Amino acid sequence: MRNALPPSDETRQTSETSFEMKAKEILERAMLSHEWDVPLAGAATDAAEMNHVDLAYWFYKLERPTLKAESNVPDALFANDKSVVRLPAGFKQESALTLSAAGDLMPMDGIEASTNIIYEKVRDILFDVDISFANLEAPVTKEKFDSCPTQNCDLPKGPILRNSFAMFDALVRHNDKSFDVLSVANNHSFDLGVEGIETTRQLITANNIVGIGTPESPAEYGRAHIITKAGIKVGFISATFSLNDRNPPVNESYRVHTARLVSKYVEPEFELLNKQIGDCKREGCDFIVASLHWGYEFEFFPRTKQIETAHALIEQGVDLILGHHPHVIQPVEYYRTKRDPNRTAVIAYSLGGLTYDEWNAAPHLSLGLVLKMKLSKGIMDGNSRTFIENIRPVPVFHQAFHQGARRVVRIEKLEDHLTEEGSHEEDHEFKRRMNEMKRYADLVLANSISY
Repeated sequence: MRNALPPSDETRQTSETSFEMKAKEILERAMLSHEWDVPLAGAATDAAEMNHVDLAYWFYKLERPTLKAESNVPDALFANDKSVVRLPAGFKQESALTLSAAGDLMPMDGIEASTNIIYEKVRDILFDVDISFANLEAPVTKEKFDSCPTQNCDLPKGPILRNSFAMFDALVRHNDKSFDVLSVANNHSFDLGVEGIETTRQLITANNIVGIGTPESPAEYGRAHIITKAGIKVGFISATFSLNDRNPPVNESYRVHTARLVSKYVEPEFELLNKQIGDCKREGCDFIVASLHWGYEFEFFPRTKQIETAHALIEQGVDLILGHHPHVIQPVEYYRTKRDPNRTAVIAYSLGGLTYDEWNAAPHLSLGLVLKMKLSKGIMDGNSRTFIENIRPVPVFHQAFHQGARRVVRIEKLEDHLTEEGSHEEDHEFKRRMNEMKRYADLVLANSISY
């Protein structure tokens, strides 16, 4: 979806035009009253569940992101700082690996001109690790691009996102390095139908990347993906909360790991994720990572139901949750588990994005988060155990600029720009953007970052 409600189209059905008009009227009233500066109770975030109020609320937040948490979300959940993540007393380390995680890789028209430029300032935190992870937000297609590759471009489902082969290459690699794991289970997974799923899966495999969330066959549905490095077996599980009401046919329902985690109408569904957790345990995984595409877009704090769901998954055996979809960053919770009093699990409710599908996006949409951490495996009380030894959350942002005649985009660390002074008008605007992004980062990560 874009920055304004799309104009009515004469070819749409009357009911669809009425839907849009009602949403516009509600949005105009809310803009005047500021009534949605707090989270709207009972709002839908799944496009399939949205009514005209939910759609208006979506557009309201796009311009005015929600900076407050629900009243029943305790601040104490996010009070701990990253220093609580450490190895327990009596632990004897035998091996270790490093892992980095980022949020959404959104398609950007023309981004292929930025190949080997996008990540040059953040290579150390993204790719100089043993395992690097991100969410690929749009499928790749062999088909010719057009404005609406299927007939499902009407409200409230939103736009269809797609990557070309060149866009994919620019997004997933930097020179000789690439992401090791890409989550492909998100609300845009089925935008291009089976062709998009298959093309993306084949391309990911051809690039020696592990793609998670889009099984190749019914037998793979509910299975985890396992990577072993430095003798540490890491299991990746995945689910998306929605497919924007563009669902596979019944006989191909296995195509995307989908579970209603933040539904307006039903309680969170755990069966699929618990099945994958069980698969990890049977395969003897030392550490379990859950990739969850979920949450409420443009809200800087998770909803109560998400927190309860995250804690339940941790107690089932997950050690690290990597959340994405809201397009803004959300807190990182350091959660001491009940199943193991020596274990601090990490819950990143939303990592925001590395890229967004606008070149000059607002500061809240430009800001993302990279987590870089070290996992250690060893012996404690006579048993083999694996813990997170340390973690570093790094706020980053994407910046568009010109390199000669080319317009390019690059991801940069926010900390590298907070002390810069400028004298020209464009420098003052840049400084304003940096300060606004710092305000957002401090809001949700004040105890986890240092500049």
